[in-house]
Amino acid sequence: MELHRQLANLRQSFFDQGYLDEQFIQLEELQDDANPNFVEEVVTLFYKDSARLIHSIDQALEKQPLDFAKLDSYMHQFKGSSSSIGAKKVNTECTQFREYCRAGNVEGCKRTFQQLKREYAVLRKKLEAYFQFARQIGPIEMASRPN
Repeated sequence: MELHRQLANLRQSFFDQGYLDEQFIQLEELQDDANPNFVEEVVTLFYKDSARLIHSIDQALEKQPLDFAKLDSYMHQFKGSSSSIGAKKVNTECTQFREYCRAGNVEGCKRTFQQLKREYAVLRKKLEAYFQFARQIGPIEMASRPN
């Protein structure tokens, strides 16, 4: 039981630190015996989608002049993808980036994108460790609301 408590505390820390929001819990509520790895599978799809979008945005930010409409479109996709798993901090950076796109602020876009990549990397590392730990200790009732 001690390991399950550690896992629950680790999960709770994601909410307490603002990395995840309510949407993650909704994903957990869809996980059942028929789909025991549902959340991890959805998050893995998010990683794949995000890697593709990060690459596209990196390339678009190299071009002069910047195509703000294209950048906004990529970030709109990224925001939707991050929202789907409840990636709160990543989502906040997506919103900020889109505001800079609309304002035509090149430096704002570049700075925010660097921050977004940092937040994404931190979240990915945390979630990968969480899912690995969860697999090691076995099943637990996942869908409980954060405090």
